Order: sequence, then structure tokens, then C-alpha cells
Amino acid sequence: MDFEFEVSGNDLKGSMVYTDGVTYNFTGVRAPLMVREKAPVWGAPIKLFNGQNTKGWHTDGKNQWIVDHGILKSPHSGANLITDKTFTDFKLHVEFRYQQGSNSGVYLRGRYEVQIIDTKSGEPEPINNQFSAVYGFLPPNKMMAKDPGQWQSYDITLVGRLVTVVANGRTVIFNAEIPGITGGAINSKEGEPGPILIQGDHGPIDFRNITITPVK
Repeated sequence: MDFEFEVSGNDLKGSMVYTDGVTYNFTGVRAPLMVREKAPVWGAPIKLFNGQNTKGWHTDGKNQWIVDHGILKSPHSGANLITDKTFTDFKLHVEFRYQQGSNSGVYLRGRYEVQIIDTKSGEPEPINNQFSAVYGFLPPNKMMAKDPGQWQSYDITLVGRLVTVVANGRTVIFNAEIPGITGGAINSKEGEPGPILIQGDHGPIDFRNITITPVK
């Protein structure tokens, strides 16, 4: 790929010639620092999944998500599931179960993916793409993945760019800075609120007990 670009102030403009010879134009802006001056004051917890249907969510394509006996299921690869509401800083609890070789992820503000993947029997991946990693950026300090078919949990706190991930009861990422958006982000507007997005395009995945505690 061949890139040409120039920087003017905080803006970047340029073009890319892809491997097939097609030219694409792009623009960029400087990523915001997103430093919080005060510690967060948390509001009341909100159940994002009511256990009955997908009210409060929408998909980015043809919907394959179903609710079966209180379990939110994507029985096969298809669309991603996105909350109607958007959030700034929050604490998120989510429980999930994957089949052997399956793969999913939870996108914070729709921009930063915390990876869900069958690390034990799936395809080999770099450590920063594995279970409980912030995809492509932040690896876990310990691998806490269970076997396929078992229920597992993440407790994730996001304040500005700083993220803490607790996987199956163990803190594996602590107050680490996410440097930028991960692949599959809904957009690059990092300074704006964003939704919770659940990846549904990488095989079967089940969820339950999805709760968010937003900042006041």
C-alpha cells in the first residue's frame, strides 16, 4: 500500500493506493487525551439485557440474535448487537459462553474491543489478541480463560482512556491507557459517548446478566 498525506494543525489529509490499485482518500484528527480531573461518581446500575427480548438494542445488519430461556444467543455468525443508549465512563458486567473455536468481543463505547475468544482450543493468536485483551493493544497479565461451554465473566471499568478488566474474578488489566480505537470500531470520535457493542460475526456466542453502571 502506498500512502501520501500532509498535516495541517491538528488535521491530517491524504490518500492511500491499495494493493488492488484503487485509491482511497482519508482524513484524520488528533486523538483527544480524555483525562478526567476528578474521580468518577457512579450512578445506579442499569440492566442492559432484560432476559426476555432485545429491547434497547439494535443490529448493524440482518438480525440473528434470539432470546432463549433468559439467554441472549447468536446461534451463528451474523450482525453485531448495539445498545440504543450511549455512555461515557462506566462499569460493565457481562457474562458469556462460547463454543469450541468461537470468537466474539465487547466494544466499549463501540470503539475499544475487549476480546472474547476460545483461547484454549482456537487458532493461535498474539497475546494482545487473546481472551480478555483489549484487542491489538493491551494483553492480560494472566490467562483466565475457561474451557468452551462454561459461563465466564468480565467486569470492565472505563474512565476516559483508562481501562481495568477483571476476567473470571482476576484483575488482568489495571488502569491501563487504551491508545486508540481497535479494528471494527463504529467510528473514531473518541471524545463522544458511545454504545456497548457485542460482536456477532465470528461464530455462536451466548450472553446473560449484562449490567452497566454509568458515571453520574
